[in-house]
Amino acid sequence: MNTVNIHEAKTHLSRLVEKAANGEPFIIAKAGKPLVKVTALNASETAPMRRLGFLAGEFSIPDDFDRMGEDEIVRLFEGEE
Repeated sequence: MNTVNIHEAKTHLSRLVEKAANGEPFIIAKAGKPLVKVTALNASETAPMRRLGFLAGEFSIPDDFDRMGEDEIVRLFEGEE
């Protein structure tokens, strides 16, 4: 991976960004110390997307789910014990 100092990055920013967009990431350093890594947004180094619905069919929800504990909830709201 190519490392460039800040001055070079400012001078050749357009060229460096174009290279990064084409899959050639680079590092910007200050006084030889790496500061940032520039990569394309669609680079494969991003975390994989989480898959929705991966637990489909693994458990079931009762038909009366929205009424479960209804009597107890009413009793608690009304202050009865």
